[in-house]
Amino acid sequence: MKKVFSLFAALLLFTNIYSQEVTFWSDIPNDELATLITDQMTNTELYSQILMFGWAGAEPEEILYQWVRRGLGSVKVFGWNTDDIHLVAKSITNLQKSANNNRFQIPLFVATDQEGGWIRHVKGDTTITPGNMAIGAGGYPIDSWYTAYYISKEIKCLGINMNFAPTVDLFTNFDSTIIGTRSFGSDPEKSGILGAAFAAGSEAAGVIPTVKHFPGHGDTELDSHGKLPVIDIDFETFTTRELVPFNYLIQHGVPALMTGHLSFPQIDSTGAPASLSNYFLTQLLRNQLGYKGLIITDDMMMVGATSYAGSLSEAFKMAIEAGNDIILSSTTAKLNEALWTKNLDRMSSDQAFYERVKDAARRVIKAKLDYFKSGNAAPLYPDPNTIDNFVPDKEGQKFFLEQACRSITIEKKGNIPYTKDNSGRILLVGSLESFFKDGKKRYPEAGEFRFSYETGPNETQWVIDNLPGVAKSYDTIILCVSSENHVKIADIFKNSGKKVIILNTRSPILAESLSWADCVLIGYSWRCEYSLNAMLGVINGEFEAEGIKPF
Repeated sequence: MKKVFSLFAALLLFTNIYSQEVTFWSDIPNDELATLITDQMTNTELYSQILMFGWAGAEPEEILYQWVRRGLGSVKVFGWNTDDIHLVAKSITNLQKSANNNRFQIPLFVATDQEGGWIRHVKGDTTITPGNMAIGAGGYPIDSWYTAYYISKEIKCLGINMNFAPTVDLFTNFDSTIIGTRSFGSDPEKSGILGAAFAAGSEAAGVIPTVKHFPGHGDTELDSHGKLPVIDIDFETFTTRELVPFNYLIQHGVPALMTGHLSFPQIDSTGAPASLSNYFLTQLLRNQLGYKGLIITDDMMMVGATSYAGSLSEAFKMAIEAGNDIILSSTTAKLNEALWTKNLDRMSSDQAFYERVKDAARRVIKAKLDYFKSGNAAPLYPDPNTIDNFVPDKEGQKFFLEQACRSITIEKKGNIPYTKDNSGRILLVGSLESFFKDGKKRYPEAGEFRFSYETGPNETQWVIDNLPGVAKSYDTIILCVSSENHVKIADIFKNSGKKVIILNTRSPILAESLSWADCVLIGYSWRCEYSLNAMLGVINGEFEAEGIKPF
């Protein structure tokens, strides 16, 4: 009788728990609460929870709020609406308040791409950092940790709680226009170590890191935004190169991972992009590598996804079935689009598909519970009036200059240091105001010649025609190079009899064609004042460059 009573009491307790009205903030263990919520969700709520949409204007349009009221799980802040970071914070506050009005009060994941260096979607006064390849050249994991920490502190105060970084794609195809200096370098193990340090620094600051682009975007010059890249490598190369940094981060418990629209036909003979491949995401990533975190697609509006699937709705379906937990679209879908209606109908008719959506929703909610109840989460309702106290981060500014100094690499040393005593009259040639400001501090009497950072063919020719006349009365040229057109400009000084010092400020591959110059330094960075300042410090003899090319 006692056993019967105990069984009845347990059954009654179980029934009461599962019949009670719960919210995201109910005082129930996270595992149980995630299950309770998903068990009570409608199909609409389950499917909405695994979607992530962006918005196009300066502020979210009404259609995005309609999706949030429907139960949208996540939003993405893209780089086209972030010049006013105060408005970004205001928009996030309004979206989170709208989400809080839903019956389960589940907050939104708010994501962005703030990798550092070249990729910086949140603009305004946020810091332009030296970037991943500069970290790789310095070689210190602590630089990767603090880079992520300070980047994350800046975006966290805006209410952004997830960052699509670090990028651990390897720098194996030197013609790549999509990865390049976003990579830590070509060494798989070193990239894994630096990536894990970056992820740890992000988490310490209170932002969820997302390693990308699984299983590796480095060995192709194609951009998956416009075409499906095919990486035709064998299984041994794949496992001993591409997979190594991802496996390292998986072993260190990275909480989120982004899948790439990348085809590896020798690995998955169907030719499906990894983002839509059950083999890559379920069999390999989940079952073999033991990954436990969230799986997030790259933007599904990219041709690399839709060209294989045939339609956007089919691509969404395949992405879900493959094992993704969050499906990302850079645009806000209309409420009646096929990517919604067809897959919502499929949940009613296909039990396996329903269970996969429910499993994904549970993973998302469990991850949110773990994060938002951690005590270190980004504010749900950031105060725009306090942002200027945190952005740019003052401690971060000091760190990034020091980090840049550790990254500078000498391609050709020449006669460093170059001073007014051994250089004669100096002409500074470049684009960025910080270059001229810091250059004039070292060489107050230097002349200046300016051109655009993104120099088109017409301007390039104008510079080639006019710069020699200006440079005629100078002995030493200090010239910034960040593109092939800038290389063409530099080439006018070949065999000119002048001392030429090159500051290579973007792809290090450009330096290989400039060996004729007297001195060539590599800074790896895109528009980064810290790297330019550091390179000027090297040529002025203020410290010795110790960076090593990470490839």
